[in-house]
Amino acid sequence: MDDDELQAIRAKRLAELQGQKQACPRLDLLAMMTTKRKVEEMRRNMLYQILDGNARERLGRIHMVKAEKARAVEDLLIRMAQTNQLRGKVSEPQLIDLLGRINEQEPSASQNRVVFNRRRFDDDSDDDYDL
Repeated sequence: MDDDELQAIRAKRLAELQGQKQACPRLDLLAMMTTKRKVEEMRRNMLYQILDGNARERLGRIHMVKAEKARAVEDLLIRMAQTNQLRGKVSEPQLIDLLGRINEQEPSASQNRVVFNRRRFDDDSDDDYDL
């Protein structure tokens, strides 16, 4: 073999190896996405078995407003089901009770307060328009 042929073979092989290196992160990302999708599907199936229809709807509405809180409740329900703490399907009143207990335990960092800023007696903006 010539040196030219040997160089061409080496260059071709190097290009193949670099192509495999670049394709590898894409394959890892694809595998991660597939795994994540499977985990989410299993999670949905478990919640479907745990919750009755009305409770599932309520949790969905909570998810629209406070996604992180709904996720925490879902995690708690799945954990309770895995440790056999649930006797049957969770109904809407049971879910409401569970949410109430969770709200009592959580310290509310931002208390909902209404502050009234009243105008002072001398601060009458209508006087500006009287000419």
